[in-house]
Amino acid sequence: MIHLRKARSTDAGKIGAILTEFTATTDWMPKLHTGAEDVAHAGRLIDSGAVIVAEQGGLVVGFAACADGDLDALYVAAAARGQGIGQMMLAHLMSQHDRLALWTFQANSDAQRFYMRHGFVEGERTDGARNDEKLPDVRYEWQRKGG
Repeated sequence: MIHLRKARSTDAGKIGAILTEFTATTDWMPKLHTGAEDVAHAGRLIDSGAVIVAEQGGLVVGFAACADGDLDALYVAAAARGQGIGQMMLAHLMSQHDRLALWTFQANSDAQRFYMRHGFVEGERTDGARNDEKLPDVRYEWQRKGG
């Protein structure tokens, strides 16, 4: 069973490990940060108060960071993908906000399909000059119907 809860400072290592794993297992993603830097970044996200985690069997298997409708991160550990965890976290965020907006990389076709399947529409594409990775990206937006 999956349980969603607000992230605690003690989750930084687990969240950082999910970020590190994604970068390490994604061929097109540049390796810009160490594992320790990913943990520090996770700590800053948690300190902002805008992070939820998904737990399965007492283990953190995913997280999402969303402040004021800006979805900064939604990741699921590789071993837990395909079980509806990302969908559960996104549905929770959609229930809490009238609009959501996010950036994902153009190379991340899985993420693009995921967000479009949940009603997001493309808003803008860039050449990546404004992001740290310097990868072309795309902005997606969702608006609650009638909102």
